[in-house]
Amino acid sequence: MQSVRVVLIEDHDLTRFGLRTLLREYDNIEIVGEARDARSGLKVIEKTCPAVAIVDIGLPDMSGVELTQHLRVLQAESNTAATKVLIMTMQDDEEIVLAAFAAGADSYCMKDVNQNHLAEAVEITAGGHAWIDPAIAKIVLKQAQSATLATAGSPSTIAINRLSEEENKAILDYPLSNRELDVLALIVDGCSNAEIAEQLYITIGTVKTHVRNILNKLCVSDRTQIAVRALRAGLVR
Repeated sequence: MQSVRVVLIEDHDLTRFGLRTLLREYDNIEIVGEARDARSGLKVIEKTCPAVAIVDIGLPDMSGVELTQHLRVLQAESNTAATKVLIMTMQDDEEIVLAAFAAGADSYCMKDVNQNHLAEAVEITAGGHAWIDPAIAKIVLKQAQSATLATAGSPSTIAINRLSEEENKAILDYPLSNRELDVLALIVDGCSNAEIAEQLYITIGTVKTHVRNILNKLCVSDRTQIAVRALRAGLVR
């Protein structure tokens, strides 16, 4: 299996060393570059073309949010494959979280995450899906529940609109089973596949099947969209 190529962009040497040490324990993850600031990080990403960039939110020359914005612009201009961005921070401030996702971040992880969840976050992000820390998931879902509309041009909020008639029809035509609703509720709470399997006393393979069915029935492509779509449709509270 091909390794997930990762770049670390973190200004604290000890934290960066710790991340490098932890991730090198996994055969399917390869650290291909590191940087202590955002501008150097963008150059390392351009040079190494990693699958995932783990980015600290508080870099000395610009924030992780600004780095993500710059990266997305550069990728759009060059029409290159997008490096996925996994924001890593100690901050669970609502405004920062929503600004990161609005800027184009793919996943958001707290620095107190355990080692296995960090590796899982890297793998899921590389696969094109969002991984959100449980604490962060609650913020995203709170935003969805409040149905707060974004100010035009503002990077600090995300627009959460009601479902269209077409989206409502799809949910009515292909309703979720009771077990899929159980899995959905745990996804909304930010649980990993392993945690869902443990709580529902089913195998991880069965969880993956349910998640795939939920993605198809809700017409979405990742777990973050599952959570937002579920709340907009009133499938969870």
